[in-house]
Parts: sequence; C-alpha cells; structure tokens
Amino acid sequence: MMKKIICLLFLSLWACKMLDREPALQVGDAKAITDWQSANAALAGLYNQMQEVYNGRIQRLADVAGTTAQSIGSNSALRQIDTYTIDAENAVLLEIWTYIYRGVNIANNILARVPQIGLSEEQKNYLLGQTYFLRGLLFFDAVRIWGGVPNVIGESGIPLPQEPSRSVVLYERSSLQASYNQVEKDWAEAVKLLPEISPAGQANKNVAYALLSRFYLYFKNYPEVERYANAVIANPRYSLVFPYSDIFNNKNTKESIFEVQFDNTDTNTLSTFYLPSAMGGNGEIAAHIEFYNQIDRNDERARMFVRGSSGLWYSNKYTQKSGNAHLIRLAEVYLNRAEARTYQNNFAGARADLNAVRGRVNALADNTANSVEQLVAAIEKERRLELCYEGFEWFDLVRTGRALVVLSSVPRSNASPAQLRERHRLVFPIPAEEIKINPKMLQNQGY
Repeated sequence: MMKKIICLLFLSLWACKMLDREPALQVGDAKAITDWQSANAALAGLYNQMQEVYNGRIQRLADVAGTTAQSIGSNSALRQIDTYTIDAENAVLLEIWTYIYRGVNIANNILARVPQIGLSEEQKNYLLGQTYFLRGLLFFDAVRIWGGVPNVIGESGIPLPQEPSRSVVLYERSSLQASYNQVEKDWAEAVKLLPEISPAGQANKNVAYALLSRFYLYFKNYPEVERYANAVIANPRYSLVFPYSDIFNNKNTKESIFEVQFDNTDTNTLSTFYLPSAMGGNGEIAAHIEFYNQIDRNDERARMFVRGSSGLWYSNKYTQKSGNAHLIRLAEVYLNRAEARTYQNNFAGARADLNAVRGRVNALADNTANSVEQLVAAIEKERRLELCYEGFEWFDLVRTGRALVVLSSVPRSNASPAQLRERHRLVFPIPAEEIKINPKMLQNQGY
C-alpha cells in the first residue's frame, strides 16, 4: 500500500522504479499535500522510504565492512565492501543514496506544506515531529557513510536540501560540520513536537532521546550522551528482554525503542542475505569464524547462530521476511551511557551499565575493568557481541578511530584476508551516477 501511495503522490517527477536516473535530489510536487488525508499519505510514503533504506541495505554495508560478517557468495557489490575495494559504481551505495534522498525529498514536501494547510496544532505537531525526526535520521546515516566523522576523517559533508522544488535542483555538498549540525537541529525540532508515546513503528520523544545518545558519541560530548541515555533508561516503558532471542522472534518488544516495520506485503531482505539456503536465504553473508569462536558458549548470544551446509555459521537474528529491522534498542543505550560514563571517570557506573547488558545474556559480570583503557576495551567488545548484524561495527570502528588497525587484516573463509590500508576508504564514494548527472557534486578524495 505505501509503495502505491508514493507512486500516486510523486509520479510527476519520478516513476516507481527503484533507480530512475533523474537525480535523487530532485524534489516532488509540494502541492500534492492539501489536507490531513494527503499529508498522512505523504508521511506514509516517507516511512516507505525508510523501509527501503533499512530493509537490510545499510546493515549489510556496515556489517560486511567489519569483522563479524563476510560475503561468501557471488554478489560483487558486497564482495567489494568485504575486501575494501569498493568503487563509485557499487550498487549497494547507489541504492542507499537513492532511497535516502527520496526520503529527504518527501520530508521537505511535508515540512513546507503542512504549516500552510488547515490543520489543528496537534495534527501539525504530529506530522512535523515525525518528519523532522526521520529527515534527521536519513541525514545522519548519509553523513556517516559519505562524509565521515569530525576530527577523525572527512571534510566535506552531504547535500542538505531543505526546500521543495518542482524542477530539478543540483545541490552541492555542505561541510561535514554543517551536515552534523543539521541532524542535531532536525532532532531538536523533533523533540519539541513529538509525543511521549506513539504507536509501534512511529517516533516519539524517547526515540529521539535514544538516537541523540548515539549522536553525541560522535562529538565526544559525554554529558549529553549520558543525559539523553538517562531519560530513556529511566522510562519504565523500556526494559531489557530475556531471553535474548525474544528480541528478534517478536516485534516491538519492551527493549525495542524504534523498529522499521515490515509485514508479508512490505518485506525485508535481512533474512534473504543473512540466512543459509536451507533456511530460505541465499547464504550470501556468513559469520566470520574467528568472531563466532570468540563467543562464550554460556552466553545466550551464542545461540543466535545456525550452521549452514558448508559448515559456516550464519546469524539467526532474522528468520522472517516480515520481521522488523531494529534501528535502536535499549541495550545500545546502556552501552552508549557506559562509554560516556567511562570517559567521565565514573567507572562504577560504566561497569553497572556494561553488566546490565552482559547479565541479561548469562555472561559473566566484568568487575575487574577499572581504568579508561580497560573499560573502553570491554565496551567495544560488548558492542561487537551485542549489536552484531544490526549495522553497527563499521560505524563504531570509524567513530573511535580504530578502523585502520582492526581491519588491517581480516581473515576470510574463502579467500585471503581482507586488508584496509588506505585512509580515504574510511568514507565511501559518492555514487558515480550522481556525479554524472550533477556537475556540482564533488567526489570523495581517492575515488
């Protein structure tokens, strides 16, 4: 249904094909939004684009580029990511870029039109709050992929279109700092407008707080990380779920803060890529055996793997095409706060957060880490174990400045080790198709 809505609202400027070659930054017709019904239809269309972005595309990018997952099939785009040989023709990057900026286009239409039509303040706040949050999320992931991290890598950010237009607009890239500033601004607006409680799959204040606890890690603004994490952790609506498998076998559990919703009509591709053929997948993405072997067999997370006919292990987090994609859950917020507390020398508080996550999966408590270095290492290890195959590791490695060391030699099951040696590869190339149709779009250095 949501795919049909997109076609009806924006057919004048792009067809319902995945990759038409008009610029992804082209903006739709804002006049299509005239009342409550059409505004809701536009918001549904925006959520549809979120499905396209987070149905497995970003997860595959961040997982395969790390040390927990490897591409073992015939998918050349994933093989490039796995071996750090990615180029601007990569199909995964083109898909992510296209769907992110289509989402931004729809968001800009909503933000421009909703204040001008006859709606109640409650209706306007609902539409605008959701839209600011989602646009901020799209900008955030775009800048992490193509811009980099302040004081780590990158200078140029991403295009930041904010006004609708009925004609093709060729945007330039903003600075890296301006790009992150826009994310912060969008989420600040969202916090003002969003409700405390929302239906599953829609944003609310706590969803924004949780994402802000992630966002401020990128600036090492640890008091803000802790402030926003505190707000979420203290909320009785959220709690860590036991057993661990229930998080993935059920939708929208008490641990879930925000999930992109899928069903039998709007399906994800997570199970397709992450499961072996015997379970209905294509066996493309397997676990790195070294990673699997590091997991204590008493740890509940060791049970979230299934062995394929080739003898390789696969993640069992995604067993249904109708299952949701987890964008942020409470365990991450605990680990965000643990990191913030560590760098503020609150070692006891950091250990408590770390052990809350470990205790829920029957892992031994860590009561020995008693320095910044020891706690940071423990938290980094825990993030890798807890959040594997959810699209985190690459971004964590780049954010913390460890990528070139950790990824200097990554063993692979069916080929020689992958080696990340070139610093410019810490950011990904702008898709070649976008460069061709937009002469103002500068490519990242080295591509």
